[in-house]
Amino acid sequence: MRTRTFAAALALGVITGSGSFNAAAEVSEVKITKQYGLGFLPLMVMEANKLVEKHAKATGLGEVKGVFMTLSNPAAMNDGLLSGHIDFGTNGPPAVITIWSRTRGTGNEVKGAAAMIQVPMWLNVNRPELKNIRDFTEHDKIAMTAIKVSIPAIILQMAASKEWGKQNYTRLDPFTVSMSHPDGMAAFLSKKEITAHFTSPPFMYLELEKPGVRRIMSSDDVMGGPTTFSNLYSTSRFREANPRTYRAVLAAFTEAIGFINKNKRAAAEIYLKISGDKKNSLADIQKQLEDPNMLFTTTPRNITKYAEFMHGVGSIKHRPASWKDIYFPEIHHLPGS
Repeated sequence: MRTRTFAAALALGVITGSGSFNAAAEVSEVKITKQYGLGFLPLMVMEANKLVEKHAKATGLGEVKGVFMTLSNPAAMNDGLLSGHIDFGTNGPPAVITIWSRTRGTGNEVKGAAAMIQVPMWLNVNRPELKNIRDFTEHDKIAMTAIKVSIPAIILQMAASKEWGKQNYTRLDPFTVSMSHPDGMAAFLSKKEITAHFTSPPFMYLELEKPGVRRIMSSDDVMGGPTTFSNLYSTSRFREANPRTYRAVLAAFTEAIGFINKNKRAAAEIYLKISGDKKNSLADIQKQLEDPNMLFTTTPRNITKYAEFMHGVGSIKHRPASWKDIYFPEIHHLPGS
């Protein structure tokens, strides 16, 4: 069963945090999960500045606690949402599209609450023979957060489809392995088995500082421009049972994004404090946040492009009429795509 993925993740300790997992109508605490890296900074700002608590009080809910956890596996994130162990998750478009299609028309649909950030992911390699994706062989291993459903997994399929034809879209799949961003970077830099890493900030920047590491592709290359990297998402069951709490979390999330865009240095300080990152300095993180290719925004970008490809190759059953099918109505006024 799919829920075993989440249970296994919990048992292995890939989730960190505190708080009860009991649910109640208009809950007294909201369980929110993030993943590793700068792409999930808005949740770190929400945690540090107690924005859930602030907006819950403003909504008239009284004392509502935000409980923040870290989970490294996109599939386990989906399982946690469906089982009710998580109220809000964070995931890339392919994982959100996958669970949206699977739950569409059921009593507990999963949809995006808002986009979070636009930033490219980089495919870094450590073998000089690897100049482009045509050079990968059975001797290579490409690390990514999850096979089949992560951004890197779908981007590689899209790239393979362009390179060798749609019928060969899975050509690179046998070379992919699932690893968290930190574990993937460690394995990649050891140069023992992992020869490529498709990763995100700050890991992709750190890798390029090492001798012999090069970038051969980015997600923007394949998508034809900037694309949403991560989303906040939830279930219709939670949203309908806790309408004011849902709105409070969305308001807190929106404030956190505004804070990051106006206060890069303060946001960098929060990242280092909450993430426990010891490999980057404050100046490093601030510089990355000032990269013009990194934009924190609630507006979804290029979501339908992912969905159309995934539907075309049979990865999802349902094809959305627009990006709005995949997100709850609260953000339908935004100029998404």
